[in-house]
Amino acid sequence: MKVTFLGTGTSQGIPVIGSKHPVCLSDDFRDKRLRTSVLIEWDDYSYVIDCGPDFRQQMLRCGCEKIDGILFTHEHSDHVLGLDDIRPFYFKQGDISIYAHKRVIKSLKKRFDYIFETENKYPGAPTVNINKLKNKAFKIGNLTVLPVKGLHFKLDVFGFRLNDFCYTTDINYMPEKEIDKIKGVKTLVVNALRIEPHYSHFNLEEALEFIKKINPERAYLTHISHMLGFHAEVQKQLPENVFLAYDNLKITI
Repeated sequence: MKVTFLGTGTSQGIPVIGSKHPVCLSDDFRDKRLRTSVLIEWDDYSYVIDCGPDFRQQMLRCGCEKIDGILFTHEHSDHVLGLDDIRPFYFKQGDISIYAHKRVIKSLKKRFDYIFETENKYPGAPTVNINKLKNKAFKIGNLTVLPVKGLHFKLDVFGFRLNDFCYTTDINYMPEKEIDKIKGVKTLVVNALRIEPHYSHFNLEEALEFIKKINPERAYLTHISHMLGFHAEVQKQLPENVFLAYDNLKITI
């Protein structure tokens, strides 16, 4: 299984529009972050987790030619606003499968009503196959996916475990029964927004504590803001099995 980090930034990305913060002015390509998403590929399958407003740019950058479906963690704009840009895939492949909690599907239908229209639908709009997720295992391709529920302030958010890989983002709390689902994974991805505490995201200290509980062979931090600091400097302070992810980083599971 190959995982490509399509984006590793928080909701505003890095650089932030109009910001003079030193990280936003950095020349290090690792400090330039699009909105958070990953591409997961195995055998002949390609799935994306979340498709934010940078989705088109991310697909062009990684050279992706097909996707078999999109898994949504939750409905916030930085994770869903790229849905319209599935059109080239739809024109070539037909209906695109989406997987999300029923609450997220309801939000998508409101924002992208023309995609979900069933009467007098505009011919240029894409069509999706809806898969409503509950907190139980489901199949994509030839793999079983185990949802893992966390809290994003008061909002339920799904992470996903695929064999020895688990992807979580936008969480600030996870119940012990959910943590038990992902203990033993070899590779873990988790959000680490900044140094200071935040009401709806793990900060760096909380993310590292979470990683200790899971005890993976290696862990990658994502959904990063400019307030975390320079990539090169933060990486030096991390445990030897923890890495700051960066845009277009590719790892093999």
